[in-house]
Amino acid sequence: MADLANNIRLAVDSGEVAIGVNEVMHSVKKNAAKMIIVASNNKSEILQDIQHVSKVSNIRLIPFEGNTVELGAVCGKPYSVSVLSIIKEGNSKILEEEKEKA
Repeated sequence: MADLANNIRLAVDSGEVAIGVNEVMHSVKKNAAKMIIVASNNKSEILQDIQHVSKVSNIRLIPFEGNTVELGAVCGKPYSVSVLSIIKEGNSKILEEEKEKA
């Protein structure tokens, strides 16, 4: 999880991400999202919606082992983050490294 957390933070700081369910859905509709990361303690309805959208759109879904507060902290935000999408990875290697793990 430490590598994933570091890569998320790098992507947030140097790349482009969408944070929150509405923003993630918008990035998927625009065909901009390359990966979706979801916190472990999301409500089942939200999780099911995100899983469905990622499957239909053929976007890789990565579960984040921490909760929404921890994901928010990793993103450097003072609030909880339930889901985020990677649009541009910036200096992180998140897209490459997570692809290798698949």
